[in-house]
Amino acid sequence: MRVKPDINYQSGQVNRLSVAHKRGNMIDCGHQRKGASDMKKQTLGNRIAGLRKENGMTQLELAGRMGVTDKAVSKWERDLSCPDVNSIARLAGIFGVSVDELMQVMADAHQAPAAGRLQDTLQLVLKAVAVAMGVAAAVLSLMNKVEARSAAGMLGLGLACLAVAQLSVKAQ
Repeated sequence: MRVKPDINYQSGQVNRLSVAHKRGNMIDCGHQRKGASDMKKQTLGNRIAGLRKENGMTQLELAGRMGVTDKAVSKWERDLSCPDVNSIARLAGIFGVSVDELMQVMADAHQAPAAGRLQDTLQLVLKAVAVAMGVAAAVLSLMNKVEARSAAGMLGLGLACLAVAQLSVKAQ
């Protein structure tokens, strides 16, 4: 297993750690330096600490059950390192949750912005269609390759796309 830090070379700060297992499996610890975000990011370390506390365990007790030191557990919880890929199932078993539930924090973090990205993408597509229809109508008209009625239809379609884009912006 090797640890691959993502280092900001100007400040020398470690922004996140990725642990690469020899089989190529990656676990993103999600470490961010303090002050990097106003919102407290839900990380694997936060999840481990929360589950440990819910189960009334100390770091030393968890370490004993996992076969590691209490310092290792402390590093996991502070997102300075991650549990070995092969021990994730054991950790989930100790907490009485599935591996999916233990790792859900990462899936949630990656899926949360998807709705916003979809809305932004839809806005971009609608505006692009409007511009494309306007340009196509203008160019084809100048080349005498389109009838006025067809050009008006393309412009109408472009205006309809702009209207839908504006309505969705106001709805938000």
